[in-house]
Amino acid sequence: METKTKVIVKLVGTDGNVFSIIGKVSKALERGGYPELAKEYREKCFAAKSYDEVLQWTLRYVVAE
Repeated sequence: METKTKVIVKLVGTDGNVFSIIGKVSKALERGGYPELAKEYREKCFAAKSYDEVLQWTLRYVVAE
């Protein structure tokens, strides 16, 4: 599966709080020049039914380290 962007986000060391992950990834997308994708990402994550689903969306939008 390819990501939509080449934005790299370091998630190692981020606490397991799903909202922290969404915020960190969203800010990285915005800084990377993808404000519309950041909004799309947030909407999909907030509609997700599980933590695992949020992680799956995350990996579709950014390169996680």
